[in-house]
Amino acid sequence: MPFQLPTLLPEQIETILRTSGVVLGSLVVGWLLKVAVFGLLAAYVRREPMVLASSVLRHLRQPSAWFFPVLVLSFLLPLTQLEDRALEVARRLVETFLLTTFAWGLVKTVDVVQDLVQQHYRLTDSDNLRVRKLFTQLQFVKKLAVSLIIFVAIALILMSFATVRKIGTGLLTSAGIASVIVGFAAQRSIGNLLAGFQIAFTQPIRLDDVLVVEGEWGRVEEITFTYVVLRIWDERRLVLPLNYFIEKPFQNWTRSSSQLLGTVFLYTDYTIPVDAVRTELQRIVQHNPLWDQRVCVLQVTDSKERTLELRCLVSAVNSSQAFDLRCAVREQLIAFIQRNYPSCLPKTRTLTEPTDQPFTPGLAMED
Repeated sequence: MPFQLPTLLPEQIETILRTSGVVLGSLVVGWLLKVAVFGLLAAYVRREPMVLASSVLRHLRQPSAWFFPVLVLSFLLPLTQLEDRALEVARRLVETFLLTTFAWGLVKTVDVVQDLVQQHYRLTDSDNLRVRKLFTQLQFVKKLAVSLIIFVAIALILMSFATVRKIGTGLLTSAGIASVIVGFAAQRSIGNLLAGFQIAFTQPIRLDDVLVVEGEWGRVEEITFTYVVLRIWDERRLVLPLNYFIEKPFQNWTRSSSQLLGTVFLYTDYTIPVDAVRTELQRIVQHNPLWDQRVCVLQVTDSKERTLELRCLVSAVNSSQAFDLRCAVREQLIAFIQRNYPSCLPKTRTLTEPTDQPFTPGLAMED
């Protein structure tokens, strides 16, 4: 028996055509509304460039392409004249899409706020202590806000379905035992989350801080809910849990200021003219743009069996410049001593004293 398509009644055909027309018309109207709004905004940006308008265009254009059509459809959905059951299903689906696109837009709005803050405060400035404090808090608050938006959106979507509400009510009866099990299992994760709050607001570390951790020198590149990424000087990345910076000691070279003292040690012979080397050190740093003109000292810090220990202290505005300045001072001072006082380089002395009875060749010992 051949397969036959079901015969549709004229009323059913009219309902299908009417529903299709309302849905397609709503989507087209919403898309045209989005094009008009962002077209006017783009024209305004071309005439008067603004950070806010440019950021809205960059971040909200794509979410709005979905939000406006679904929003218009939610208003015009009753015009479809569907049956009550079909209309309820369609309304649930439209509400789900509407909440999803709205949450997407809110997440992108957080990026817009971040752009506005970054426009007023530059992390690349030399004296950026206050900026690094603000950016550290901003990064943590942004991730927390995005997480809350996603969590609330998912909760609202699930709460819109009666079946899910009943399942959730049944799960709450066993939440006591489950919460204890989850609490033990997620103890370290919760500890990292609380450590993140502490780091964000007490700020033992900040973004772009210079740290010495586990014998490695690097800058704080990223702070997440659970870990910190340290960019090592040779482009490696050291990833550490947040609890590390609460429980273990570490060095922060930019905690209150980026200024730093650099040390250079020289080991020379006792005959070295210290004043001449000190004068040369002052001449070297005065002609070096890395020196910030705060500290320039040369002292004899130790006298060993064979050498003198000369310590040079020089200052710079940050650790990177202090390292380069130390290298330049070391190279030029060594060249100065080699060129002017080569006899004052480290040496080993041997003193040979004559014996009381001189040795007579040809005199042999008797057996």
